[in-house]
Amino acid sequence: MKISSLLIALVFTTLANAQTNPTITSWLQNTTGILSRHYVNGNSTPIKDADTANVMTVSYSGNWVYVRTNGVPAYITGPFLDGNPSFTTAQKAIFKFTLNPIINTGTPSNTTGGNIGLFINGVALFDYRDGVSWSSANNALKGGPLGGMGDNVWNRDAVVAERKGFDCAKGHPAMGNYHHHQNPSAFNLDLNVVSTICNLYNADGLYVIDSTKHSPLIGFSADGFPIYGAYAYKNADGTGGIVRMKPAYKYRNITTRSTYANGSTVTAGPAVSSTYPLGYFREDYEFLAGLSEDVLDVHNGRFCITPEYPNGIYCYFATVDANWNSAYPYAVGPTFYGVKNASKVASISEPVTIYKSNNTGIESFIQEMNISIYPNPASDLLAIQCNELNRENLSIELYDYTGKLVQSCVLLQGSTIAYFDTQTLYAGQYVVKINTPTRVYTRSVSIIK
Repeated sequence: MKISSLLIALVFTTLANAQTNPTITSWLQNTTGILSRHYVNGNSTPIKDADTANVMTVSYSGNWVYVRTNGVPAYITGPFLDGNPSFTTAQKAIFKFTLNPIINTGTPSNTTGGNIGLFINGVALFDYRDGVSWSSANNALKGGPLGGMGDNVWNRDAVVAERKGFDCAKGHPAMGNYHHHQNPSAFNLDLNVVSTICNLYNADGLYVIDSTKHSPLIGFSADGFPIYGAYAYKNADGTGGIVRMKPAYKYRNITTRSTYANGSTVTAGPAVSSTYPLGYFREDYEFLAGLSEDVLDVHNGRFCITPEYPNGIYCYFATVDANWNSAYPYAVGPTFYGVKNASKVASISEPVTIYKSNNTGIESFIQEMNISIYPNPASDLLAIQCNELNRENLSIELYDYTGKLVQSCVLLQGSTIAYFDTQTLYAGQYVVKINTPTRVYTRSVSIIK
């Protein structure tokens, strides 16, 4: 009887944890058959793929969560205008994350090339690097897509050097593995737009930055600790208002590249110039510990209270500058805070429970008016923008003044924007209806010609 009672208690404890542990509950599970889409250069009409987007299934044991994903988002990927021959392709992967992340009390582990975490839509997170470094023997960049081998002393920053090759959502593929090195919010939503790719290829990202609210939980690092967007409570105890989390890495005051920030002499790289500006290489930065709680640590995180973790946990942040442009070290790194124990597995080799997502919260963010419809009045195009992370498909309809349905669309889970083409509509008053499982919300709009 004692053994049976203990087993029953353990079962109920595990089930309770499944309902509250964000490592289980936060993933965007695709339960409606959302398929990926992509652009090709020269064609602004997206091509529909056959690959299931977002996360397919989430299962868990007492210590691990298993995330099955193709690694493709609901938002449109591509084109990649730097000559990248790769397209976003299904990875058919299972990622294993710990439910109990552990602080690394020894020497921190460096982040590496390839997957160092996973966004909640199942898309890969990479660190700053792209495999390219300076080769002193060739007096040129080598490695990665350039071929050959660099010295790995002055390592190129992908976010700076490969900007032309990122799509509107700030991502690109490596041998088909689509990934983000940086905050996955669309270029055209930044306060200072540094890429015009969104002008020709309308797309979006995982979420919209909002400086007035705590950023959503957007992913998990390979050590199991959560990753948030750029804004959080100023103080670790959840007080002080919402502020931008600031990285503690700054440009070094150098004109030549022959030493590291710690003063050690190394094989020289190219001098600082318009071709190789400060920030082009990871080693152009130095860590300067901050004096306030909103300046992050050497791993780009801190211990703090968040909406998902009211008792506090160590968190990484996808850092941006005051203009919302990506700021080094971008998300995680250059070292992990915890013990890196996530892995990609071929199959699940222990008994697990399938987690069924309820994806609540749709009603609340509509009630809070976190959906923008613009421009209003509109002429050629009407956009419906979700101003935070969208956890469910939203059915949206456009009616004319007689009550006739003239267009419909879906704002997909894990994306932020949908459109109505209003070029062929008559001028006048229209009504946008946003449908949820229990209610219908309406907004009036005007079409002008």
